[in-house]
Amino acid sequence: MFDGRDLSDAERWIDEWRCAIDERAERTRALSARLARLSETARSPDGLVTVTIGPGGDLMGLDLGEGIRRRPAADTARAILATLRAARSRLSSAVAAAADETVGADSATGRAVIAAYAVRVSPAD
Repeated sequence: MFDGRDLSDAERWIDEWRCAIDERAERTRALSARLARLSETARSPDGLVTVTIGPGGDLMGLDLGEGIRRRPAADTARAILATLRAARSRLSSAVAAAADETVGADSATGRAVIAAYAVRVSPAD
């Protein structure tokens, strides 16, 4: 039923397939590790608001300059939200770069991760 050549070809094909899967898994682990370490910081144009977000887009730090006291509360709130959006936009760009450098931004995994982060960090305000 099988001659030696067919069996050898099948074994080589299985080895190549296994190596490709191992390589893809390693790239996916590298992407996961990079995403877990991501954070982004943004500063308002006037420098009075600085926000830092973590890998999920959650606010991790908020620094307000002393000059913020001279502004109406509504202006301060708008500046915080605008700066948060800027940080989240940077995070989305960082996620896309990490995906491109590990699994490829055009791969199915890369596209899925980029899309998931885009939804996750989209502004809710």
